[in-house]
Amino acid sequence: MSVAAHTRLTGLFLCRSRLSKCAMISLYLVRPLRRCSSVWRHPALAELACKFAVGNSQTSSRLCFSTISHGLVRNMDEILRKTVAPLPSYETRDKFPPPPESHSVEFMNFYRSLEMEQRVEFLEILSEEYGVDHKGVSELAGKLLETQLRDVATILQVEDRLRYSLTPRYRHLLSHISRIGGGVKFLVDFRADVIQITSSKASDSPHLRDLNGTLKGLLSEWFSVGLLRLERITWQSPCAILQKISQYEAVHPVRNWMDIQRRVGPYRRCYAFTHASMPGEPLVVLHVALTEEISNNIQSIVRDLATVDAEEDASKIHAAIFYSISSTQPGLQGVDLGNYLIKRVVRELQSEFPHMSQFSSLSPIPGFTSWLQGSLGPSRKVEGRGGGGGGGGGGGVTELLSEFEWREVEEAAGVGPGPPAVEALRRLLASGDWSRSERLTRALEPALMRLCAWYLYGEKRRGYAINPVANFHLQNGATMWRLNWQADTSPRGVANSCGIMVNYRYFLSETAANSATYLQSKTVSASDQVLALVAQFQQNSKL
Repeated sequence: MSVAAHTRLTGLFLCRSRLSKCAMISLYLVRPLRRCSSVWRHPALAELACKFAVGNSQTSSRLCFSTISHGLVRNMDEILRKTVAPLPSYETRDKFPPPPESHSVEFMNFYRSLEMEQRVEFLEILSEEYGVDHKGVSELAGKLLETQLRDVATILQVEDRLRYSLTPRYRHLLSHISRIGGGVKFLVDFRADVIQITSSKASDSPHLRDLNGTLKGLLSEWFSVGLLRLERITWQSPCAILQKISQYEAVHPVRNWMDIQRRVGPYRRCYAFTHASMPGEPLVVLHVALTEEISNNIQSIVRDLATVDAEEDASKIHAAIFYSISSTQPGLQGVDLGNYLIKRVVRELQSEFPHMSQFSSLSPIPGFTSWLQGSLGPSRKVEGRGGGGGGGGGGGVTELLSEFEWREVEEAAGVGPGPPAVEALRRLLASGDWSRSERLTRALEPALMRLCAWYLYGEKRRGYAINPVANFHLQNGATMWRLNWQADTSPRGVANSCGIMVNYRYFLSETAANSATYLQSKTVSASDQVLALVAQFQQNSKL
C-alpha cells in the first residue's frame, strides 16, 4: 500500500473516532494507527494524518498527544514481540524450550510502569495480536470436516490439533509468569485490571473478554481447593495478617484493634484460605460466631464486649453463625472459593464441637433499599386508594403498602394521599429518618418485611435470585430460613436494607439436594416464615 493510501486510511480512522468517540480520544486513537504499522513507524506521516482528520478543532491537541505517544506504543509492540513467544508447532509442543525467566520479569516490570489508560491499550494489543491464530483454526476446522468419513484415530488426531490451535499465544507467557516469584500475585492483579476495564466499558474488545476467560481458567486451576490451605486466624497470628483481615473486611467494618481482638477471640472464629504462591495474603475470609441459638441481629455479635476476656464454655455452643465472608482479591472473581471455605469450616467446627448441629449465616441484604426506591420511582403508576386495603389495581405503587400503612406515612410526614405520600416515603427511606420514629418503625415493619421477602425470593435475573448474597448461599444449598427485623440498626444497615437481615440455614443433610434443585430448576428452598411473607406480598400486590 502506498504512503498516500496509508494517509487516507489513517485519516478515515481518525475521522470516525472523532465523530463517535470524542470523549475517549487520547491513547485510544493509537489503535487504528497502530494497525497501519508502516504509518506509525513514521511520526511525520502520523502527524500529517492527525492534521488531516482534525484540522483546527478543539480536540487537535489531544489527538496530537496520541501521535506523540508513538514511542510508547512502539515500546509496547517491542516488549510483546520479545516476551510473547510464538506458539510452538503441534509436533514440537512438548520439546519447545521454555523462555528465559528474564522475559517474564521484563513483561511484569513494563506492565507495572504503565498508567491505567496505557494498560488498556497494552492489554488490547496483547489480547488481539497475540491471541489465537484464527486463520489456522479455520483451516483445521475445515480439515476436521473433511476427515469425518475417515477412521476414528485420524479424526481424534485432527481434533487434538484443532484443540491445540485454539490456545492463545499469550497463554504460555501467563503460565511462565506463574512459575516465578510473585508471578501468581501479579496475574491475580493483572486479571483485576482486565475485569475493571471490561466492566467499566473502558474497552469493548471481545479479545479482552477472551483474555479474561483464559486468565479465569488458569487461576481456577491454580487455586483449586486441594491447593489451598485453611488457616485459623487468632490474636496470636502475625500482626500483618490481622491488619489485612481488618482492611479486607467488607461486610461489617472493623473499627479498631479491640474490635478485631473480639472477632478472633473467645466464642468467635476467623478462618482464611491461603495459597503457597501468595504467602501472607488471605484470599477469602470467614468470620463465625459461636452461640447457643441462631442469632437474629448483628449487634449482639460485633458489639459484645463481654466475649473478649471470657472463657469458652463448650456446653453453651450449639450454633455456628457465619456473619461475614469477604473475598479479598478482585482478580479471583468467579473462582469459587467461598463455597469451599464454608464447607471446610463446617468440618473443622464439627471436629472441635461434635455436638454442634446448627449452621447458619446472618447475612446483609445489599440492594434491597435501592430496589424498593425503584419500585416507588416516578416512572411507576400511582393510583388513588380505594375502599379496600391497598386500593388501585394492576400493580400500582400504592399497592406496595396497605391503606393503614399509607395513612401512617401521610400523618407522620404531614402530606396528602397519592403522589405526595409516595414521595414522602421515598424521602424517609433515603434519609433513614423513619427508623428513628417508633410509630413509623412499628407501622412499616409488616410492609418492609413482606417486600424484602419478595425481593429475596421472587426478584430474579435469568431465573436466579437477583440479590448476590442470596444467590451465593442458595447455590451452596442453604435454605432461606428467617428474615430478622431491626437486625442491623447501623446507618449502613438501615441505608442498604432498612435494617433487615436474613439467615440462610445450612441443613447439612439437604444442602446437596438444595443446591442441585436451585441450579437446575431454579427453585428456592425457603422456610414457612419466608413463604408466608411472600404470600402476603402477592396478595397485597395482586400479582
